[in-house]
Amino acid sequence: MNKTIRHAAVFCLLLVLALLVRATWVQAYDAKALADNDKNRRQTIDQYAQPLGDIVVAGSPVTGSAPTTGSDLAYKRTYTDGALYSAVTGYSSQAYGSTQLEGIYSEVLDGTDTRLARPVDALTGKQQAPGDVLTTIDPAVQKAGYEALGDTKGAAVAMDPDTGRVLGLVSTPSYDPSLIAGTADGDTWRKLLNDPDKPMVNRALRQPLAPGSTFKLVVAAAALEDGLYDSVDERTTSPMPYVLPHTNRELENDIADAPCENASIRTALRYSCNNVFGKMAVDLGQDKVRAMAEKFGFNDKEQDIPVRAYPSVYPTGLDVPQTALTGIGQFDVTATPLQMAMVSAVIAGDGVLKSPHLVSEVVDSEGTTLDSYDGGKGERIISGETAGQLRSAMVTVVEEGTGTNARVSGAEVGGKTGTAQRGVNNSKTPYAWFTSFAEDPDSGKQVAVAVLIEDAGGPRSEVSGNGLAAPVAQKMMAAALK
Repeated sequence: MNKTIRHAAVFCLLLVLALLVRATWVQAYDAKALADNDKNRRQTIDQYAQPLGDIVVAGSPVTGSAPTTGSDLAYKRTYTDGALYSAVTGYSSQAYGSTQLEGIYSEVLDGTDTRLARPVDALTGKQQAPGDVLTTIDPAVQKAGYEALGDTKGAAVAMDPDTGRVLGLVSTPSYDPSLIAGTADGDTWRKLLNDPDKPMVNRALRQPLAPGSTFKLVVAAAALEDGLYDSVDERTTSPMPYVLPHTNRELENDIADAPCENASIRTALRYSCNNVFGKMAVDLGQDKVRAMAEKFGFNDKEQDIPVRAYPSVYPTGLDVPQTALTGIGQFDVTATPLQMAMVSAVIAGDGVLKSPHLVSEVVDSEGTTLDSYDGGKGERIISGETAGQLRSAMVTVVEEGTGTNARVSGAEVGGKTGTAQRGVNNSKTPYAWFTSFAEDPDSGKQVAVAVLIEDAGGPRSEVSGNGLAAPVAQKMMAAALK
């Protein structure tokens, strides 16, 4: 054999060996990465090869699956009352992926979670049967909140202070996830994305806004816990008008003739006296107010229920006038309805916060529990004495003050209104808030609710927490206690 042929043979052999090595590397080492790649069509084919597991509310599925035609994806997701529950379920789309519970539990719902494997499936090659996700949602509370919000741009959260179970999670305007579940729903998808009202934004969890006067509950808790004041009925040192330190700006009260000068915390909550809580925040100092806010959950970047909520924020690096403005829930303070529901839940729950959670169990196809969730033992946020005093003051707000529209017949109800300024020099329509709790004195059953009205579409003169948000909370509390 001449030298040229021998060199060519050796080179060809090396090429074959290189090919074998590369094939082995791809099949053995890169296989999982390739299988998990988002651009691997087989992954989507496998996901929709069989009916998906369900998201369940009070024993009834609010999701389903329907066979498709003319597609290599055998099934697509369907939703029962999709717009009612979209803030809970999220969506599962053949073209656009999955969000919220659909996304978090996608492997359970499509049957690829390894915990679903059965020995018989391995022998027969049959695809694993999917599991289900059982939510904590009370359908009556959910429906009450959704119908009460109607066409309003807003959100509401209801939770059980005793357990942390989220009973209602509503965001409006909403959308029907069924309309974007298939591969040919691009027009609807683009319409939803371009809608100026942003129906796909979960306002209950993921749009923190200025909480206005509802934040006064946090400042009051800080003052009582710190010993600045011993009782909600002790007179404060609160001049009226109160001029922001180092400025000539007066902190005005919404009710001009309210008895806010040196008012007690109870009276200041009843009439929502800005001068009292602005001065109180300055007296405490930004560090103490922030510390109390963070105990309630502000600035928590990992608030998962298990859907991750965007953090509510108490800012840092404030000067004294800015600290005063945070005392009334303005400047750069922001909160989600979930966060403000947690504030009321702590006060109703004797100062203890049970972790809010939206899912009670994850089960396999035979009902065997894979995961279970509860609020745990809870974390003490404020003393029982402070909680009791604030609870009493919140009851006064509903019985005699600015929150009368939240009354529920036969129940003890406490609340706090909020009207938050919006835009430069308050140029835009304010946000209306209400955070509250209710208890049935006979059964001891409790519920905490927070409602945000981002935009009701009416004139700004009609925007108030009591006028717009409290009626929504009232209907959700009544449904929860029924």
